[in-house]
Amino acid sequence: MQKLLIVEDDASVRSTMVTVLELEGYAVEAVSSTREAISLLEAHPYPIVISDIYLDDRTGIDILKMARLHNPDGAVILMSGRGSMETVMAATSGGAFDYLAKPFEMSQMIDTIKRAEKSFTGEEDEDEAQSIDDLPDTEMIGSSPRMVDIYKQISKVAPTDATVLIEGETGTGKDLIARMIHRNSKRAAQPFVPVDCGAIAPSLLESELFGTLKGAYTGADRDRMGVFEAANNGTVFLDEIGDIEFGFQLKLLRFMQEREIRPLGSPRARKVDVRVVAATNRDMQKMVDEQKFREDLWYRLNVVRISVPPLCERSSDIPLLVQYFLTRYNGRYSLDTKLTESGLKAMEQYSWPGNIRQLQHMMERLTILAPGGRIDQAAVRYAIEQMDSRDSASESLADTETEQIRRVLAATNGNKSKAAKILGIERKTLYRKLERMGL
Repeated sequence: MQKLLIVEDDASVRSTMVTVLELEGYAVEAVSSTREAISLLEAHPYPIVISDIYLDDRTGIDILKMARLHNPDGAVILMSGRGSMETVMAATSGGAFDYLAKPFEMSQMIDTIKRAEKSFTGEEDEDEAQSIDDLPDTEMIGSSPRMVDIYKQISKVAPTDATVLIEGETGTGKDLIARMIHRNSKRAAQPFVPVDCGAIAPSLLESELFGTLKGAYTGADRDRMGVFEAANNGTVFLDEIGDIEFGFQLKLLRFMQEREIRPLGSPRARKVDVRVVAATNRDMQKMVDEQKFREDLWYRLNVVRISVPPLCERSSDIPLLVQYFLTRYNGRYSLDTKLTESGLKAMEQYSWPGNIRQLQHMMERLTILAPGGRIDQAAVRYAIEQMDSRDSASESLADTETEQIRRVLAATNGNKSKAAKILGIERKTLYRKLERMGL
């Protein structure tokens, strides 16, 4: 029978916890003050200690330190209804097993205790997914037949100057393929300049690509070099080429034919030497048939076509990708999060509509937030449910996720844009939440 020590100054909460945990078969001792708790800890090495943060003249952090001092292998679970960034950071750095925000369901407390027990029995190690050695030093990861075919195509086309069109759903890694083509070309030492065509207003795209002379329009107070000239002798990556408006497509076609640019306001054209790699998540053939994309420009772009499969069609690559991202984010945030077999299986069974980009964001989030530093089936399913519910209904986080926001902000050194990305919410949503939290 596992022995637990509860330190809680609220009599009703303490009584409820004792009753529920005794019914679960635990031997429970409960006290209301830090003085009583420290006296017991000095006399007995409790394997699991559950303590509130704010108690009396001392805090749960003091209980954490004393418990770890007398039993370094024990697990300390802290809880609070008014946690702060400082207490969360102190709990994390002090080695707390987990930190629960009040109010919580007792089932959540029981699950946390059971995870702590597993860490004592070695079940965690037995259930840990086997790590993969010799991971490549690039995110272009995969050994599935579809990916091997892509590697073959890249190896053949990269040394040439042929125009390449990369097709695939959003998040499949089209930009990585473009960079790999450039790195393995004779232009590798020259600039690689990416352009997100879908993110640039149609009225600005011409000046962005071809440049502008001073005085060409109101506000043009200096000469501005365009992308094609800036990438001279290198590679230009035109991402989301299908988003270019029909009227501008003719100007791009002329460039593809002549390899000349005419900056806005310039009477003369200039020769440039650039390789063009383009990418799209659209059905370009359908756009041509519907006369939404010029057929002659399509032929110019479609010299070598590389089709990138969605992640659901190369599920055998998921373990490689997961291990790669886990290693990356453990290193970035100085963590030692583990992936369990059940966690990996849950990821392999998911359809990943957002492809590798979605997997990457989820792995970053799980590496930081996984309970007890273990990415298991429950953690993965909870993260997927949160993503799915955000996509279908709400952008807001439940109040019980307040501590998660604090932990992510701490891990990102207060970078709100990065924190919002990891949490899977819009930045404005995070700002609203922080405002309600008083931060």
